[in-house]
Amino acid sequence: MQPPWTQKVDFSAKPIFVCWETTKACLLSCRHCRAAAIRSSLPEELDFESGLALIDQILEFGEPYPALLLTGGDPLMRADIVDLIRYAKSRGVYTAVAASVTPLLDRARMERFKELGVQIVSVSLDGERAEVHERIRNTPGTFDATLEAVRIAAELGLRLQVNTTIMRSNLRGLADIFHLVRERGAVAWEAFFLIRTGRGSALESLEPWECEEVTHFLYEATRYGIPVRTSEGPHFRRVFIQRRDGSPPPDGELYTHLTNRLRELEGEGRNEPYLRLNATGDGRGIVFVAHDGEIYPSGFMPVSLGNVKKDNLRSVYTTHPLLLDMRNPEKLKGRCGVCEHKVICGGSRSRAYAESQDPFAEDPACAYVPSGSEAGQAREAAYPV
Repeated sequence: MQPPWTQKVDFSAKPIFVCWETTKACLLSCRHCRAAAIRSSLPEELDFESGLALIDQILEFGEPYPALLLTGGDPLMRADIVDLIRYAKSRGVYTAVAASVTPLLDRARMERFKELGVQIVSVSLDGERAEVHERIRNTPGTFDATLEAVRIAAELGLRLQVNTTIMRSNLRGLADIFHLVRERGAVAWEAFFLIRTGRGSALESLEPWECEEVTHFLYEATRYGIPVRTSEGPHFRRVFIQRRDGSPPPDGELYTHLTNRLRELEGEGRNEPYLRLNATGDGRGIVFVAHDGEIYPSGFMPVSLGNVKKDNLRSVYTTHPLLLDMRNPEKLKGRCGVCEHKVICGGSRSRAYAESQDPFAEDPACAYVPSGSEAGQAREAAYPV
């Protein structure tokens, strides 16, 4: 089955991904956890029958069905997770699992995922060495266990993606993390640009120039044979287009350090840079269902649009006024509103909301100054061509 993002999808009619936070329960206690996960499930969590009903609602979008991403907490904390996966697969839904690396994710469980036909499993690696990763994950032993999970998945032929949340504590180790990911057989690397929500609210955001230099590094990483993606980093698409069209890379120390280290570990890039340019964003190709059935534009924007226990997911996604406005680039404000890349990028709406409580504000993580902004006009007046 081809993943929905490889096919032409009208984002106003259906999402690419329905992300379901199957539970708040998780054995880890990560410093940046969006879900602020806890050790046991909550009583309002969608039960098995409600989970089946949610899958049936996904079918109402029609083929190609949106993909179902089972996330948490840790979906492996649900006793019925295998039965939920089996049902989704029986209905022809592309199914992915975002699992925590705990003793629950053992070889037998990964073999079971392979038998069930799970299309992709994702795990997180947030440091290039145990000291960094385990300080973030708050659990000893998770660094080696994560690398072992990647190795076992590759051995089994189970497609496994590695996610990395970019924060100050792991910023300079990103090239090493990418090397570990690629070397051990992961099929993709997804860089999450931190949104300060959940337990991540206490962490320090990167400066815009740091985000910019990291995205230029990610452009270089696309040369090495595995897909490189971002979450809450749509400015990567803008950078990719600029670099593809001939714009020079930055000359900052962070970019230089990361790209030099990348070449030291991987050699020169063997491929042309490649990125699938889907104009997705929060509420635009993505919708999130929380553990209790609440529907949000994304897991990082806790603005309720309804609840699947009483509202139809397809109706909410296609008609809710907030989502309709979020898909309209003319509603954007500040630099995002005048940016020539606002259709393909549009900034992170979740980050705008987290920092300003306005989902249409400019993305504070973006360093780009479009010519139509006040700063851009002042720059052009001071330095006329």
